[in-house]
Amino acid sequence: MNIIDESGILAISTRLQRLSEQLRKDGALIYKAYDIDFEPKWFPVIFTLYHKKTLGVVEIANEIGYTHPSTISLLKELEKQKLIVSKKDKQDERRRLIELAPKGNDLIEKMKPVWELMSKVLGEIADNTNHLLTAINEAEEKIAEQSFYQRAMYNKNKL
Repeated sequence: MNIIDESGILAISTRLQRLSEQLRKDGALIYKAYDIDFEPKWFPVIFTLYHKKTLGVVEIANEIGYTHPSTISLLKELEKQKLIVSKKDKQDERRRLIELAPKGNDLIEKMKPVWELMSKVLGEIADNTNHLLTAINEAEEKIAEQSFYQRAMYNKNKL
């Protein structure tokens, strides 16, 4: 056991970041295994627009819980990838409205089965009944035994 693991609640942010980074890395591998060119960091915006259709920048930032500058940065990346389009609001010329581009909608259709798989596998990993710190330990142990990616590949053809 390393010093971070031994430090208990003091290192919870580090532990959560470590867990988050592992899930993002494996998520990227899962997308790649399905031949989907997609960065996990784009997920909150794409998923939000899939469900909410058209939103302003501030509304997207509020929905995903990111700062306005972080949201703008993600939106620029997604626009460069031609996954989203923006247009001026007819009621307020200062406001930009964001929605999925046709390429973004096509990508969503390709990702739906992957999201179903990911939900199943994440449900397995998160199936904990204890205090958060204990639950994090259990989740990390499950991932060490069989990673998110490995579980997804094992379950890939079961859906």
